[in-house]
Amino acid sequence: MVGNHKIKDLPFKYDDLNGISEQVNKWHHDTHYAGYVNKRNEVELELEKVDKSKSNVNWSLFRALKDRETFNANGQILHEIYWDVLGGNGEMDENLEIAKKIKSDFGSIEKWREDFIASAKAAIGWSVLALDLSDGKLKHFIGDAHNQGGVWGAIPIIAMDMYEHAYYHDYGPDRAKYIEAYLKNIDWKKVNQRYKKLTKLIL
Repeated sequence: MVGNHKIKDLPFKYDDLNGISEQVNKWHHDTHYAGYVNKRNEVELELEKVDKSKSNVNWSLFRALKDRETFNANGQILHEIYWDVLGGNGEMDENLEIAKKIKSDFGSIEKWREDFIASAKAAIGWSVLALDLSDGKLKHFIGDAHNQGGVWGAIPIIAMDMYEHAYYHDYGPDRAKYIEAYLKNIDWKKVNQRYKKLTKLIL
């Protein structure tokens, strides 16, 4: 059934994160994320009745709806991944499978962290740690919009929102402090569970 996507609850309380405020979590989840879910439903319902015979590359209602379909779908999915891996203390057990994979693909945890921070600083919209199915390696990809910068066949493991609404209330223009706060809240057991689940499905 189209147009039936549900708004998921946060997997933690609004005030549970260290360095990301209760107010930001409320705005981010209840307004921004919920808006993407609702608009995704609306777009899907409109696509059911749009006149496809008028589809055109220059402009058509069908083209506009298809563009907003990916924008809102990715807005929903990336936000859900963003929160799904938070709620921890940021400490990584290097015996976890994801830690071993990070060390294998990036050379060390320190080099991964350096690349994670650099990628986040470079992103206008999203910085994503993904498993690239074309070579089986973990990589960071960045996007300036929800539906820009993604790589076909790469599965997100961690998705970090770098839009200003995610941090400006807490840190103003200091993106580096927000990135550090995000890192301190990652629950690496959840990341590991996500990685293991994905690898069982696709590798």
